[in-house]
Amino acid sequence: MDLEKLFLSDNELMGIFRIIAELDLQDCWLAAGTLRNYIWNILSDRPGLEDASDLDVVFYDPRISYEQTLDIQENLQQVYPKYKWEVKNQVYMHIHSPNTLPYQSARDAIAKYPERCTAIAGRLNKERFRTFSSIWYRRHNKFHPSPNSSLC
Repeated sequence: MDLEKLFLSDNELMGIFRIIAELDLQDCWLAAGTLRNYIWNILSDRPGLEDASDLDVVFYDPRISYEQTLDIQENLQQVYPKYKWEVKNQVYMHIHSPNTLPYQSARDAIAKYPERCTAIAGRLNKERFRTFSSIWYRRHNKFHPSPNSSLC
């Protein structure tokens, strides 16, 4: 499955990527369950963003405090209330995972998500679209979630 082609073909999803790009946050991605659910919806012949529970925006910037991150999330929710935004600065997220060392980047954090099928992200940066998935396997086309072996 060509994920980049899939994402680029969806106008609503690309609009979300543009909103996120306009935040101009360092090392910023739309990630995790948002894209996992999108892909699985497509594989189930459903609209990609159908039943989107939230939009997972992750970034990595030590200059932005936890409180400032919450402000960014609240602002997104006010300006774009159609979506439920979850904005997480990965500088602080290791605190929520026992026995986890601090992450070195957003991609480092994404690569360590517990489920392989969730360790996926995309971003629009200066009109160039990129995807990141350190451990995306064909088995996900068959709906077989499995643990991230790097955590076992």
